[in-house]
Amino acid sequence: MLSLLHIENIAVIEQADIVLQPGFTVLTGETGAGKSIIIDSIGAIMGQRTSRELIRSGEKKGFVSAVFEQISPELEKQLQELGLDTCEDGTVRIQRELSAEGRSVCRVNMRPVPASVLKTLSPYLINIHGQHDGQKLMQEEYHIDFLDSFCDTEPLLEQYRPLYSRLFSLRSKIRELEKSEQQRAQRIDMLRYQFDEIAAANLKPGEEEELTERRQFFDNAGKLAYALQNASMMLAGDEDTDGACDLLAQVSEELADISTLSTELNNAAKKAEELRYLAEDLRETVSDLASRVDFSEQERDAVEERLDVIYRLRRKYGATVEEVLAYCDSAASELEELENADDRKEQLVAEYRETLSAAREIAGELSRLRRDAAIELEAKIVEQLEDLDMAKVRLSISVSPQTKLNPRGADEVRFLISTNPGEPVKPLSKIASGGELSRIMLAIKNVLTQSEDVGTLIFDEIDTGVSGRAAQKIAVKLGEISRSKQTLCVTHLPQLAAMGDHHLLIQKSVSDEHTFTDVRPLEGEARASELARMISGDAITELSMRNAEELLTRAANSKTM
Repeated sequence: MLSLLHIENIAVIEQADIVLQPGFTVLTGETGAGKSIIIDSIGAIMGQRTSRELIRSGEKKGFVSAVFEQISPELEKQLQELGLDTCEDGTVRIQRELSAEGRSVCRVNMRPVPASVLKTLSPYLINIHGQHDGQKLMQEEYHIDFLDSFCDTEPLLEQYRPLYSRLFSLRSKIRELEKSEQQRAQRIDMLRYQFDEIAAANLKPGEEEELTERRQFFDNAGKLAYALQNASMMLAGDEDTDGACDLLAQVSEELADISTLSTELNNAAKKAEELRYLAEDLRETVSDLASRVDFSEQERDAVEERLDVIYRLRRKYGATVEEVLAYCDSAASELEELENADDRKEQLVAEYRETLSAAREIAGELSRLRRDAAIELEAKIVEQLEDLDMAKVRLSISVSPQTKLNPRGADEVRFLISTNPGEPVKPLSKIASGGELSRIMLAIKNVLTQSEDVGTLIFDEIDTGVSGRAAQKIAVKLGEISRSKQTLCVTHLPQLAAMGDHHLLIQKSVSDEHTFTDVRPLEGEARASELARMISGDAITELSMRNAEELLTRAANSKTM
């Protein structure tokens, strides 16, 4: 369960430490006080996407952290699979830091993790039911999600999804092959021309670099020849002047004659001999380079022509020779496929039929699983609705297999309802009122979470469109849920707020032209005053206080029954 929530610089909350306890906790406050900010903060540590707008105005960073106690074995197993452990005291601590630049840093038990890890852990920690869940109930395309959550279709869907994806790919390839003969012939002609043009050039990787280097040599040939000839003459000398090699030979001979007189002279003689040999080696190298400077104009023209061929091919087919060759391979592959289109099409059609058969078989298993689960889910939801003052409601979950496969199989799932005796069931979106939707959603949520490993449930304004007896029933139901799972509820209804075991007030204030939100626990008279405000508004009267006290008394009595 969630035991501590710390918030810094998130929207109008400068800093808040919210201590949470087991059982049923209600959060109340005036509209705009910041109740939704607390839900958004909890969403942030669950790995949900956040906006930089969430950071308090004027601040560079926002921070949210949470401590979870009484960890389930399933969560411990998940942590181990992710290479994480609980803290020494057996808790799990999650932190998320948000920056104004849009980046975020997530940590689990002080270890940095990506936000995806928080998403992986969230189903074992918190289940948030917000107003958007009620909106999903009005959209039939989401009804299959509710049913699948109940009957756990994921193992079958893991087998089905690759088959469906393969069907999509095969269908695209078959359609491509079914293009008109004229289009295919035109494509073959173009690919054949492109392939032949590239193949005729006989390109080699690295060739352009070698040719470019050779062209640079041609461009500097005169300078090279002059420098190498001078260097050769200086080393070898001529008829009138000794070169460096002759002079070093003479030095070596002179020092050799006296090398026996001392160690220093012997070392000098050796160095002179080494220099003599190095100079002779350099003379041969320079002479060889000088002999290679000569080239023909034909060779230069050939290099230029070859570079021009490469340049024209690169303009058409790729930025480099390697990319041109890769395009050639791709063209050859497509050409082969088009030229053998009929044979290839037969193979693809056969594979498509085989894949379709396998996909339909799994889709059939999904349908059977959903139909059986729908009957059980109907009964459980109706049982919950009886406790929510909707005893005469008839609910039907329709599972209708369709001819065409879809990413979830072949089923269309619709929740149908009749709220009045004698009336046929009709689509939920056309029959249910706002208050009925809230209760139906609560019933569904209660059924689905009973088998989940999540330790904390959060209901954000589940009481929308509800009042009177129905509100009281929702309050009692939430109280029942809280006996097995920690339950938090943001509410505007005094009947529901009175049922809480714990009460937190979210209150907004303005100081020095800055807005601040505080969260504080309420007990005794302070709690009664808050309920009175919820009953009568800002003008709290003696009557509204008596009504508030009566609500608290009735709630306390109902818990002891």
